[in-house]
Amino acid sequence: MPVSTHPRTAVRATLVAAALLLAAACSGGGDEQPAAKPTTAATPDASRKAATLVRANPFTGIASEKGLPDHPSFLVKIENTDAGAPQYGLSRADLVVEELVEGGLTRLAAIFYSQTPSKVGHVRSTRTTDIALVKPTGGHLIASGGAGVAVRKIKGAGVDFHSEDTGNLPLTRDPAKNAPYDRLLDLDAYAEKYTSAKAAVPPPYLTFGPQPTPGTRKATAFSVRFSAGTATRWQLESGHYRRVNGHAEKGKDFKPDTVLVLYTRQGDAGYRDPAGNPVPETVFTGSGKAAVLSGGRMLDARWSKKNASAPITLVAGGKPVTLKPGKVFIELVPQGNGGVSVTAR
Repeated sequence: MPVSTHPRTAVRATLVAAALLLAAACSGGGDEQPAAKPTTAATPDASRKAATLVRANPFTGIASEKGLPDHPSFLVKIENTDAGAPQYGLSRADLVVEELVEGGLTRLAAIFYSQTPSKVGHVRSTRTTDIALVKPTGGHLIASGGAGVAVRKIKGAGVDFHSEDTGNLPLTRDPAKNAPYDRLLDLDAYAEKYTSAKAAVPPPYLTFGPQPTPGTRKATAFSVRFSAGTATRWQLESGHYRRVNGHAEKGKDFKPDTVLVLYTRQGDAGYRDPAGNPVPETVFTGSGKAAVLSGGRMLDARWSKKNASAPITLVAGGKPVTLKPGKVFIELVPQGNGGVSVTAR
């Protein structure tokens, strides 16, 4: 559901426009003063007010005259193997994260805000890593279910968790697939239930700006290795990156303007999957090395995240990194693994 077609978005946009016109009228007369720049304070309340004022999507940094949606953001866990292909709805996500799960495989966490497709999936289970992914958004974490220990930690962290297992998420079944790779979500209908004129705008997830920090070397094709058997390959095409070995519905993959590769510490989630494999936990707090790939160039950087609720900060050469406004794909790669590397050319 593109937000531009819904009347509730038009109401918010109209109110914001009226407020701006009133402020301009009240400033008439006397000496002219320089226009105040929208604040980007780190506090959640200030960030929400700033995002509303400039009508910028907090996950892409792109300003929109159509206004922001009046529902929370939704982070949906999506299968990322052949068994769950094709992936539905990815092209309409605002931001996507790839994280390591058991068996050296990966899973996607797709954040939907500006658009809510009627078909998203195939929906899979949650991991404790998702706490640090969803907490900064103040939105919903959506999954088919999760291990008891993981769900307890997620709820204990104050995350608004919705799943089929917990009975507060309606999912349908894809007759062409076998369980557990057959769950689908009508996110459009789901979002309607959580629509409110008082919906808070999420704070900026990353730092975007009109003067993005440039890369230092060419990177039009590269691969990101998670394990001996899993690597995601990327190719630059028409200014956007494309997953060469992705699993999305044909012609409807998520094509980011920027790919962030963040090297992260891996822990033990404290339980095993049904096949007996230990379940890893990506520790997405603290700091580590990073690579920023955008426009065919790559920049070596460092990332940091003070706590689960904090935004992601990027620094290169001792200076803050600013990203080009647009869609971002985040790769949470295990650090300290000899088989993990970013190869660019």
